[in-house]
Amino acid sequence: MTPIAMTIAGSDSGGGAGIQADLKTFSAMGVHGAVVITSVTAQNTLGIKGIHDLPPEFVKLQIETVMEDLEVKAIKTGMLSNSEIIEVVSSSLESARAPIVVDPVMVAESGGTLLERNALDTLLEKLLPMAKIVTPNRMEAEKLSGIKISSIEDAKKAAKLISKKTGIEAVLVKGGHLESKGKGERGENSSESTDVLYHEGEFREYSSKRISGDFHGTGCSFSAAITSGLAKGFSLEESVRIAKEFINLAMKFSRKVGKGLLLVNPSAWVDLPAEKWKVYRKIEEGLGILEEVEGIHELIPEVGSNLVMALPREYCMNVGDVAGVLGRISTLGSKIKACGPIRFGASKHLAKAVLKAMEYDSEMRASINIRYSPEIVKIAREIGFSISNYDRREEPPEIKLKEGESIPWGIKIAIEKLGKVPDLIYHEGDFGKEPMVNIFGRDAIEVVNKLLLIHEKIRSKKNG
Repeated sequence: MTPIAMTIAGSDSGGGAGIQADLKTFSAMGVHGAVVITSVTAQNTLGIKGIHDLPPEFVKLQIETVMEDLEVKAIKTGMLSNSEIIEVVSSSLESARAPIVVDPVMVAESGGTLLERNALDTLLEKLLPMAKIVTPNRMEAEKLSGIKISSIEDAKKAAKLISKKTGIEAVLVKGGHLESKGKGERGENSSESTDVLYHEGEFREYSSKRISGDFHGTGCSFSAAITSGLAKGFSLEESVRIAKEFINLAMKFSRKVGKGLLLVNPSAWVDLPAEKWKVYRKIEEGLGILEEVEGIHELIPEVGSNLVMALPREYCMNVGDVAGVLGRISTLGSKIKACGPIRFGASKHLAKAVLKAMEYDSEMRASINIRYSPEIVKIAREIGFSISNYDRREEPPEIKLKEGESIPWGIKIAIEKLGKVPDLIYHEGDFGKEPMVNIFGRDAIEVVNKLLLIHEKIRSKKNG
Protein backbone atom coordinates (compact mmCIF):
# COMPACT_ATOMS: atom_id res chain seq x y z
CA MET A 1 0.00 0.00 0.00
CA THR A 2 1.03 3.59 -0.54
CA PRO A 3 2.50 5.02 2.69
CA ILE A 4 0.15 7.47 4.37
CA ALA A 5 1.17 10.62 6.23
CA MET A 6 -1.15 13.02 8.00
CA THR A 7 -0.63 16.75 8.38
CA ILE A 8 -2.39 18.70 11.14
CA ALA A 9 -1.93 22.33 10.21
CA GLY A 10 -3.38 25.58 8.92
CA SER A 11 -4.46 26.42 5.41
CA ASP A 12 -2.56 29.03 3.38
CA SER A 13 -4.86 30.71 0.86
CA GLY A 14 -1.80 31.72 -1.17
CA GLY A 15 -0.84 28.07 -1.62
CA GLY A 16 2.76 28.48 -0.47
CA ALA A 17 2.86 27.09 3.06
CA GLY A 18 0.67 25.17 5.50
CA ILE A 19 -1.29 22.14 4.37
CA GLN A 20 -0.87 23.19 0.74
CA ALA A 21 2.92 22.89 1.01
CA ASP A 22 2.60 19.68 3.02
CA LEU A 23 0.40 17.97 0.44
CA LYS A 24 2.68 19.01 -2.43
CA THR A 25 5.63 17.59 -0.51
CA PHE A 26 3.87 14.34 0.37
CA SER A 27 2.89 13.85 -3.24
CA ALA A 28 6.40 14.56 -4.55
CA MET A 29 7.84 12.09 -2.03
CA GLY A 30 5.45 9.33 -3.05
CA VAL A 31 3.29 9.49 0.07
CA HIS A 32 -0.49 9.85 0.31
CA GLY A 33 -1.41 12.87 2.40
CA ALA A 34 -4.33 13.05 4.81
CA VAL A 35 -5.30 16.50 6.12
CA VAL A 36 -6.57 17.92 9.39
CA ILE A 37 -7.13 21.67 9.16
CA THR A 38 -6.67 23.63 12.37
CA SER A 39 -7.00 27.19 11.05
CA VAL A 40 -7.87 28.99 7.86
CA THR A 41 -5.69 31.95 6.98
CA ALA A 42 -6.18 34.77 4.52
CA GLN A 43 -2.66 35.29 3.24
CA ASN A 44 -0.50 35.68 0.16
CA THR A 45 3.19 36.15 -0.59
CA LEU A 46 3.09 39.61 1.00
CA GLY A 47 1.65 38.67 4.38
CA ILE A 48 -1.28 37.49 6.49
CA LYS A 49 -4.52 39.48 6.59
CA GLY A 50 -6.59 37.22 8.78
CA ILE A 51 -6.75 33.97 10.77
CA HIS A 52 -9.84 31.92 11.57
CA ASP A 53 -9.29 29.06 14.01
CA LEU A 54 -11.53 26.05 13.68
CA PRO A 55 -13.37 24.83 16.80
CA PRO A 56 -11.16 22.39 18.74
CA GLU A 57 -13.90 19.73 18.73
CA PHE A 58 -13.98 19.82 14.92
CA VAL A 59 -10.18 19.46 14.78
CA LYS A 60 -10.57 16.40 17.00
CA LEU A 61 -13.31 14.99 14.76
CA GLN A 62 -11.04 15.32 11.70
CA ILE A 63 -8.23 13.45 13.44
CA GLU A 64 -10.48 10.66 14.66
CA THR A 65 -12.14 10.28 11.28
CA VAL A 66 -8.83 9.94 9.46
CA MET A 67 -7.33 7.57 12.03
CA GLU A 68 -10.29 5.20 12.17
CA ASP A 69 -9.98 4.46 8.44
CA LEU A 70 -6.44 5.15 7.23
CA GLU A 71 -3.29 3.42 8.43
CA VAL A 72 -1.25 6.55 9.06
CA LYS A 73 2.49 5.83 9.13
CA ALA A 74 3.69 9.28 10.21
CA ILE A 75 2.10 12.49 11.51
CA LYS A 76 3.17 16.09 11.14
CA THR A 77 1.84 19.08 13.05
CA GLY A 78 2.22 22.62 11.79
CA MET A 79 0.18 25.66 12.74
CA LEU A 80 -1.56 25.03 16.09
CA SER A 81 -2.49 28.57 16.98
CA ASN A 82 -3.92 28.28 20.52
CA SER A 83 -3.78 26.19 23.67
CA GLU A 84 -7.17 24.58 23.11
CA ILE A 85 -6.19 23.25 19.69
CA ILE A 86 -2.82 22.02 20.98
CA GLU A 87 -4.52 20.21 23.86
CA VAL A 88 -7.11 18.51 21.64
CA VAL A 89 -4.43 17.48 19.13
CA SER A 90 -2.25 16.08 21.91
CA SER A 91 -5.08 14.11 23.49
CA SER A 92 -6.25 12.80 20.10
CA LEU A 93 -2.75 11.50 19.29
CA GLU A 94 -2.07 9.82 22.63
CA SER A 95 -2.87 6.37 21.23
CA ALA A 96 -1.21 6.96 17.85
CA ARG A 97 1.62 4.57 17.12
CA ALA A 98 2.95 6.61 14.21
CA PRO A 99 5.95 8.93 14.78
CA ILE A 100 5.03 12.59 15.23
CA VAL A 101 7.00 15.43 13.65
CA VAL A 102 6.33 18.82 15.25
CA ASP A 103 7.01 21.94 13.21
CA PRO A 104 6.52 24.59 15.94
CA VAL A 105 5.11 27.26 13.64
CA MET A 106 5.12 30.56 15.50
CA VAL A 107 5.62 33.31 12.91
CA ALA A 108 5.03 33.18 9.15
CA GLU A 109 7.92 34.01 6.80
CA SER A 110 5.81 36.82 5.37
CA GLY A 111 5.06 38.16 8.85
CA GLY A 112 2.18 37.53 11.21
CA THR A 113 1.96 35.63 14.48
CA LEU A 114 0.69 32.07 14.11
CA LEU A 115 0.98 30.94 17.74
CA GLU A 116 -0.65 32.76 20.63
CA ARG A 117 1.77 33.64 23.44
CA ASN A 118 -0.06 31.63 26.07
CA ALA A 119 0.08 28.52 23.87
CA LEU A 120 3.86 28.04 24.06
CA ASP A 121 3.75 26.36 27.47
CA THR A 122 1.01 24.02 26.27
CA LEU A 123 3.16 23.08 23.28
CA LEU A 124 6.14 22.34 25.54
CA GLU A 125 4.17 20.41 28.12
CA LYS A 126 1.59 18.54 26.07
CA LEU A 127 2.73 17.91 22.50
CA LEU A 128 6.52 17.88 22.42
CA PRO A 129 6.91 15.03 24.94
CA MET A 130 4.84 12.84 22.57
CA ALA A 131 6.79 13.69 19.44
CA LYS A 132 9.70 11.94 17.79
CA ILE A 133 11.27 15.14 16.51
CA VAL A 134 10.71 18.91 16.62
CA THR A 135 12.07 21.16 13.83
CA PRO A 136 12.42 24.78 15.02
CA ASN A 137 14.23 27.51 13.15
CA ARG A 138 16.56 29.79 15.09
CA MET A 139 13.85 32.10 16.44
CA GLU A 140 11.58 29.22 17.41
CA ALA A 141 14.45 27.37 19.06
CA GLU A 142 15.23 30.47 21.10
CA LYS A 143 11.67 30.55 22.43
CA LEU A 144 11.58 26.82 23.13
CA SER A 145 14.98 26.73 24.85
CA GLY A 146 15.04 30.16 26.48
CA ILE A 147 18.55 30.99 25.22
CA LYS A 148 19.94 33.27 22.53
CA ILE A 149 21.26 31.49 19.43
CA SER A 150 23.98 33.08 17.31
CA SER A 151 26.14 30.17 16.19
CA ILE A 152 26.25 26.45 15.50
CA GLU A 153 27.42 25.83 19.06
CA ASP A 154 24.49 27.85 20.41
CA ALA A 155 22.16 25.76 18.26
CA LYS A 156 23.60 22.60 19.78
CA LYS A 157 23.08 23.92 23.30
CA ALA A 158 19.49 24.90 22.49
CA ALA A 159 18.72 21.52 20.94
CA LYS A 160 20.03 19.72 24.00
CA LEU A 161 18.07 22.02 26.35
CA ILE A 162 14.80 21.47 24.44
CA SER A 163 15.29 17.72 24.54
CA LYS A 164 16.05 17.77 28.26
CA LYS A 165 13.14 20.10 29.03
CA THR A 166 10.52 18.08 27.12
CA GLY A 167 11.92 14.58 26.91
CA ILE A 168 11.58 14.63 23.12
CA GLU A 169 13.73 12.09 21.29
CA ALA A 170 15.22 14.42 18.66
CA VAL A 171 15.57 18.17 18.05
CA LEU A 172 16.55 19.63 14.67
CA VAL A 173 17.54 23.30 14.80
CA LYS A 174 17.46 24.61 11.25
CA GLY A 175 20.35 26.83 10.16
CA GLY A 176 18.69 29.03 7.58
CA HIS A 177 18.42 31.97 9.98
CA LEU A 178 21.67 31.51 11.89
CA GLU A 179 23.72 34.68 11.89
CA SER A 180 27.46 34.87 11.40
CA LYS A 181 29.24 35.91 14.58
CA GLY A 182 33.02 35.84 14.70
CA LYS A 183 35.63 34.74 12.21
CA GLY A 184 35.25 31.22 10.91
CA GLU A 185 31.75 30.59 12.24
CA ARG A 186 29.07 29.48 9.77
CA GLY A 187 25.95 31.58 9.60
CA GLU A 188 23.80 33.88 7.55
CA ASN A 189 26.73 35.58 5.82
CA SER A 190 28.60 32.36 5.11
CA SER A 191 28.34 30.14 2.04
CA GLU A 192 26.82 27.26 4.00
CA SER A 193 23.58 26.55 5.82
CA THR A 194 23.93 24.00 8.61
CA ASP A 195 21.10 22.22 10.42
CA VAL A 196 21.91 20.68 13.79
CA LEU A 197 20.26 17.43 14.85
CA TYR A 198 20.41 16.27 18.46
CA HIS A 199 19.29 12.64 18.63
CA GLU A 200 19.81 10.08 21.37
CA GLY A 201 22.55 12.13 23.01
CA GLU A 202 24.56 12.76 19.83
CA PHE A 203 24.85 15.65 17.39
CA ARG A 204 24.76 15.47 13.61
CA GLU A 205 25.29 18.36 11.23
CA TYR A 206 23.63 18.61 7.82
CA SER A 207 25.37 21.26 5.74
CA SER A 208 24.69 22.51 2.24
CA LYS A 209 25.42 25.52 0.09
CA ARG A 210 23.34 28.47 1.20
CA ILE A 211 20.65 29.46 -1.30
CA SER A 212 19.99 33.19 -1.45
CA GLY A 213 16.47 34.59 -1.54
CA ASP A 214 13.44 35.19 0.66
CA PHE A 215 11.26 32.10 0.65
CA HIS A 216 7.80 31.07 1.79
CA GLY A 217 7.00 27.49 2.80
CA THR A 218 10.50 26.24 3.62
CA GLY A 219 9.74 25.10 7.17
CA CYS A 220 6.49 23.37 6.23
CA SER A 221 8.01 21.57 3.25
CA PHE A 222 11.13 20.53 5.16
CA SER A 223 9.22 19.01 8.07
CA ALA A 224 6.74 17.40 5.66
CA ALA A 225 9.66 15.81 3.82
CA ILE A 226 10.98 14.39 7.11
CA THR A 227 7.50 13.06 7.83
CA SER A 228 7.40 11.44 4.39
CA GLY A 229 10.68 9.67 5.03
CA LEU A 230 9.45 8.30 8.34
CA ALA A 231 6.17 7.19 6.70
CA LYS A 232 8.22 5.23 4.16
CA GLY A 233 10.14 3.47 6.91
CA PHE A 234 13.43 5.36 6.76
CA SER A 235 15.42 6.03 9.92
CA LEU A 236 15.24 9.47 11.48
CA GLU A 237 18.76 10.41 10.35
CA GLU A 238 18.09 9.21 6.81
CA SER A 239 14.75 11.05 6.71
CA VAL A 240 16.48 14.29 7.72
CA ARG A 241 19.24 13.78 5.14
CA ILE A 242 16.75 13.19 2.32
CA ALA A 243 14.60 16.12 3.50
CA LYS A 244 17.66 18.39 3.40
CA GLU A 245 18.26 17.46 -0.24
CA PHE A 246 14.56 17.88 -0.96
CA ILE A 247 14.24 21.38 0.49
CA ASN A 248 17.45 22.57 -1.15
CA LEU A 249 16.07 21.54 -4.54
CA ALA A 250 12.69 23.12 -3.73
CA MET A 251 14.41 26.40 -2.85
CA LYS A 252 16.84 26.34 -5.79
CA PHE A 253 13.92 26.07 -8.20
CA SER A 254 11.52 28.27 -6.25
CA ARG A 255 8.73 30.08 -8.07
CA LYS A 256 7.83 33.76 -8.24
CA VAL A 257 4.02 33.69 -8.28
CA GLY A 258 3.19 36.89 -6.42
CA LYS A 259 4.62 40.27 -5.51
CA GLY A 260 6.31 39.11 -2.31
CA LEU A 261 8.23 36.05 -1.18
CA LEU A 262 9.35 33.24 -3.46
CA LEU A 263 7.40 30.00 -3.04
CA VAL A 264 9.45 26.85 -2.59
CA ASN A 265 8.80 24.29 -5.29
CA PRO A 266 8.32 20.75 -3.89
CA SER A 267 7.44 19.51 -7.39
CA ALA A 268 11.08 19.95 -8.44
CA TRP A 269 11.86 16.67 -6.66
CA VAL A 270 9.93 14.74 -9.33
CA ASP A 271 9.76 17.29 -12.15
CA LEU A 272 13.52 17.65 -12.60
CA PRO A 273 14.29 13.92 -13.07
CA ALA A 274 11.26 13.61 -15.36
CA GLU A 275 12.36 16.56 -17.52
CA LYS A 276 15.91 15.19 -17.73
CA TRP A 277 14.56 11.87 -18.93
CA LYS A 278 12.41 13.61 -21.57
CA VAL A 279 15.45 15.52 -22.86
CA TYR A 280 17.53 12.34 -22.93
CA ARG A 281 14.88 10.45 -24.90
CA LYS A 282 14.39 13.30 -27.41
CA ILE A 283 18.12 13.42 -28.18
CA GLU A 284 18.32 9.62 -28.32
CA GLU A 285 15.40 9.51 -30.76
CA GLY A 286 16.89 12.29 -32.88
CA LEU A 287 20.26 10.56 -33.09
CA GLY A 288 18.57 7.30 -34.00
CA ILE A 289 16.88 8.99 -36.95
CA LEU A 290 20.06 10.72 -38.18
CA GLU A 291 22.27 7.65 -37.90
CA GLU A 292 20.08 5.84 -40.45
CA VAL A 293 20.20 8.58 -43.10
CA GLU A 294 22.42 7.84 -46.10
CA GLY A 295 24.59 10.76 -47.19
CA ILE A 296 23.98 12.87 -44.07
CA HIS A 297 27.77 12.81 -43.48
CA GLU A 298 28.12 15.56 -46.10
CA LEU A 299 26.63 18.06 -43.65
CA ILE A 300 29.03 17.33 -40.78
CA PRO A 301 31.75 19.99 -40.30
CA GLU A 302 35.42 19.11 -39.82
CA VAL A 303 35.23 19.74 -36.07
CA GLY A 304 32.29 17.36 -35.78
CA SER A 305 28.67 18.00 -34.84
CA ASN A 306 26.53 17.79 -31.76
CA LEU A 307 22.84 17.61 -31.02
CA VAL A 308 21.88 19.34 -27.79
CA MET A 309 18.72 20.08 -25.86
CA ALA A 310 18.20 22.09 -22.68
CA LEU A 311 15.92 21.52 -19.75
CA PRO A 312 12.83 23.80 -19.58
CA ARG A 313 13.62 27.39 -18.62
CA GLU A 314 12.47 26.84 -15.02
CA TYR A 315 15.17 24.21 -14.50
CA CYS A 316 17.86 25.53 -16.85
CA MET A 317 20.59 27.67 -15.29
CA ASN A 318 23.89 26.79 -16.99
CA VAL A 319 25.61 24.49 -19.50
CA GLY A 320 25.23 21.61 -17.06
CA ASP A 321 21.50 21.75 -17.71
CA VAL A 322 21.94 21.18 -21.46
CA ALA A 323 22.42 17.60 -22.69
CA GLY A 324 24.41 16.55 -25.72
CA VAL A 325 26.65 13.81 -27.09
CA LEU A 326 29.86 13.22 -25.16
CA GLY A 327 32.59 13.26 -27.79
CA ARG A 328 30.37 14.78 -30.50
CA ILE A 329 28.93 13.28 -33.71
CA SER A 330 31.34 12.11 -36.42
CA THR A 331 31.10 10.65 -39.90
CA LEU A 332 31.05 6.88 -40.43
CA GLY A 333 31.24 6.10 -44.11
CA SER A 334 28.28 7.80 -45.74
CA LYS A 335 26.44 7.99 -42.42
CA ILE A 336 27.10 9.50 -38.99
CA LYS A 337 27.64 8.07 -35.52
CA ALA A 338 27.50 9.48 -32.01
CA CYS A 339 30.97 9.04 -30.51
CA GLY A 340 29.77 8.73 -26.94
CA PRO A 341 26.75 8.61 -24.62
CA ILE A 342 24.25 11.39 -24.03
CA ARG A 343 25.24 13.45 -21.01
CA PHE A 344 24.22 16.75 -19.45
CA GLY A 345 27.07 19.23 -19.78
CA ALA A 346 28.63 17.29 -22.67
CA SER A 347 28.74 20.21 -25.13
CA LYS A 348 29.90 23.53 -23.75
CA HIS A 349 29.95 25.62 -26.96
CA LEU A 350 26.65 24.53 -28.50
CA ALA A 351 25.04 24.59 -25.05
CA LYS A 352 25.98 28.26 -24.71
CA ALA A 353 24.35 28.96 -28.07
CA VAL A 354 21.10 27.39 -26.86
CA LEU A 355 21.24 29.21 -23.52
CA LYS A 356 21.64 32.53 -25.31
CA ALA A 357 18.73 31.72 -27.65
CA MET A 358 16.55 30.81 -24.66
CA GLU A 359 17.10 34.29 -23.23
CA TYR A 360 15.04 35.58 -26.18
CA ASP A 361 12.65 32.62 -26.63
CA SER A 362 12.50 30.09 -23.81
CA GLU A 363 10.85 27.53 -26.12
CA MET A 364 13.89 27.29 -28.43
CA ARG A 365 15.70 24.67 -26.38
CA ALA A 366 17.61 22.60 -28.95
CA SER A 367 20.26 22.96 -31.65
CA ILE A 368 22.60 21.09 -33.98
CA ASN A 369 25.64 22.49 -35.77
CA ILE A 370 26.36 21.61 -39.41
CA ARG A 371 28.91 22.76 -42.01
CA TYR A 372 28.43 26.10 -43.72
CA SER A 373 28.11 26.68 -47.44
CA PRO A 374 26.27 29.34 -49.46
CA GLU A 375 24.27 26.49 -51.02
CA ILE A 376 23.00 25.30 -47.62
CA VAL A 377 21.88 28.81 -46.68
CA LYS A 378 20.21 29.25 -50.09
CA ILE A 379 18.32 25.95 -49.75
CA ALA A 380 17.21 26.86 -46.23
CA ARG A 381 15.74 30.10 -47.58
CA GLU A 382 13.95 28.19 -50.34
CA ILE A 383 12.39 25.89 -47.74
CA GLY A 384 11.14 28.95 -45.89
CA PHE A 385 13.37 28.89 -42.83
CA SER A 386 14.09 32.15 -41.02
CA ILE A 387 17.81 32.92 -41.19
CA SER A 388 20.25 35.32 -39.58
CA ASN A 389 24.02 35.59 -39.33
CA TYR A 390 26.94 37.32 -37.67
CA ASP A 391 30.50 38.16 -38.71
CA ARG A 392 33.21 36.71 -36.47
CA ARG A 393 35.65 39.28 -37.84
CA GLU A 394 33.67 41.97 -36.01
CA GLU A 395 34.06 40.25 -32.66
CA PRO A 396 35.36 42.76 -30.05
CA PRO A 397 38.85 42.03 -28.66
CA GLU A 398 37.52 41.78 -25.10
CA ILE A 399 35.12 39.02 -26.21
CA LYS A 400 37.89 37.11 -28.01
CA LEU A 401 40.00 37.16 -24.86
CA LYS A 402 37.24 35.50 -22.78
CA GLU A 403 37.02 31.75 -23.18
CA GLY A 404 33.59 30.63 -24.35
CA GLU A 405 32.19 34.14 -24.96
CA SER A 406 32.42 34.21 -28.77
CA ILE A 407 29.39 32.02 -29.51
CA PRO A 408 26.96 33.78 -27.10
CA TRP A 409 28.12 37.12 -28.54
CA GLY A 410 27.46 35.97 -32.11
CA ILE A 411 24.10 34.39 -31.33
CA LYS A 412 23.01 37.61 -29.61
CA ILE A 413 24.00 39.68 -32.66
CA ALA A 414 22.13 37.39 -35.04
CA ILE A 415 18.95 37.22 -32.98
CA GLU A 416 18.75 40.96 -32.40
CA LYS A 417 19.40 41.59 -36.10
CA LEU A 418 16.32 39.52 -37.02
CA GLY A 419 14.24 40.39 -33.96
CA LYS A 420 13.59 36.76 -33.03
CA VAL A 421 15.33 33.40 -32.70
CA PRO A 422 15.62 32.12 -36.28
CA ASP A 423 15.64 28.57 -37.58
CA LEU A 424 19.25 29.00 -38.73
CA ILE A 425 22.16 31.18 -37.65
CA TYR A 426 25.40 31.05 -39.60
CA HIS A 427 28.81 32.67 -39.72
CA GLU A 428 31.49 32.46 -42.44
CA GLY A 429 34.38 31.83 -40.06
CA ASP A 430 37.52 33.73 -39.21
CA PHE A 431 41.23 32.99 -38.95
CA GLY A 432 41.43 29.51 -37.44
CA LYS A 433 37.65 29.31 -37.05
CA GLU A 434 35.60 27.00 -39.29
CA PRO A 435 32.42 28.48 -40.82
CA MET A 436 29.31 27.04 -39.21
CA VAL A 437 25.53 26.82 -39.29
CA ASN A 438 23.43 26.34 -36.16
CA ILE A 439 19.89 25.00 -36.55
CA PHE A 440 17.54 25.85 -33.68
CA GLY A 441 14.25 24.29 -32.61
CA ARG A 442 11.93 23.64 -29.70
CA ASP A 443 13.31 20.15 -29.14
CA ALA A 444 15.86 17.75 -30.60
CA ILE A 445 13.33 16.11 -32.92
CA GLU A 446 12.27 19.43 -34.46
CA VAL A 447 15.92 20.30 -35.06
CA VAL A 448 16.54 16.91 -36.72
CA ASN A 449 13.47 17.35 -38.95
CA LYS A 450 14.72 20.76 -40.08
CA LEU A 451 18.10 19.23 -40.90
CA LEU A 452 16.45 16.41 -42.85
CA LEU A 453 14.50 18.93 -44.94
CA ILE A 454 17.77 20.60 -45.92
CA HIS A 455 19.43 17.25 -46.61
CA GLU A 456 16.52 16.01 -48.76
CA LYS A 457 16.50 19.24 -50.76
CA ILE A 458 20.25 18.95 -51.41
CA ARG A 459 19.89 15.33 -52.50
CA SER A 460 16.94 16.06 -54.77
CA LYS A 461 18.90 18.84 -56.50
CA LYS A 462 21.86 16.52 -57.02
CA ASN A 463 19.64 13.79 -58.43
CA GLY A 464 17.45 16.05 -60.45
